Amino acid sequence: MTTLPVFNRSLLHPRFWLTWLGIGAIYLLVLLPYPLLYTLGTRLGRLAMRFMRHREAIARRNLQLCFPAMQEPEREALLRQNFESVGMGLIETGIAWFWPDWRIKRRVTVSGLEHIANARTENKGVLLIGMHFLTLELGARIFGMYNPGIGVYRPNDNPLLDWLQTWGRLRSNKSMLDRSDIKGMIRALKNGDIIWYAPDHDYGPKSSVFAPLFAVPEAATTAGTYLLAKMAKPAVIPFMPRRLPQGRGYELLILPDERDMPLDSDIATASYMNKVVEQAILRAPDQYMWLHRRFKTRPPGEPSLYR
Repeated sequence: MTTLPVFNRSLLHPRFWLTWLGIGAIYLLVLLPYPLLYTLGTRLGRLAMRFMRHREAIARRNLQLCFPAMQEPEREALLRQNFESVGMGLIETGIAWFWPDWRIKRRVTVSGLEHIANARTENKGVLLIGMHFLTLELGARIFGMYNPGIGVYRPNDNPLLDWLQTWGRLRSNKSMLDRSDIKGMIRALKNGDIIWYAPDHDYGPKSSVFAPLFAVPEAATTAGTYLLAKMAKPAVIPFMPRRLPQGRGYELLILPDERDMPLDSDIATASYMNKVVEQAILRAPDQYMWLHRRFKTRPPGEPSLYR
């Protein structure tokens, strides 16, 4: 059972004042016109690349592992673009949490809403497959403006940020569930709800199976998709938010129901779903969250893929 954080006076304690200062700065920043935010965000990302050397090394290694045939100059260019997206990701989190609906809608086009409508016509819950793009906060806000659902999240260790991210995400969605609350997800899907679920992170050996992802033959991939689809029999609908070039705004792509996804085994489901993730990443490879050690969990006896 997931208990969502609520605001209380303890969040005003002096130990949170620096965090409040950062929140206020982001709030004031996103009041600026979007073209200026785009310029600031991309420049911030380029600056961050100079200081986040550890994350830069992880992102470079992920790109090497996934795209070994790509020429090094091309990979380096993609890496720089990815850090520009890192800067924009911070801006977009502020946009997602603080902009009113009308301002967001001015910058967004949405396609594929009919796939959600079709699932509702069939009285199915929807397992909405998201991926860890740097636009994910804004994508969740946009999707919820049209079809409010239930987000799956990892509680933040900082109680103020935990409350804030929940408050921000509930601006256009119905509720949130802890990612460990599988029973709650199944119950919501059987009740016909939409569950936002991201299958593309490494959650450790206990929660994963090994399946191919790009050029990595054994990537630890959550078995949750298999369990949720097997138990609740929902529509399985991927979606992705994509930032358009040159500050032209965003498009939210809602893709068709993955009716052919195999449920013979957790490995078969994970392998299929990783192909879906690959196709989504290839639509905007510069905007994916390459900074995390996606391949940190290895089969027993195999060495780490990170130096």
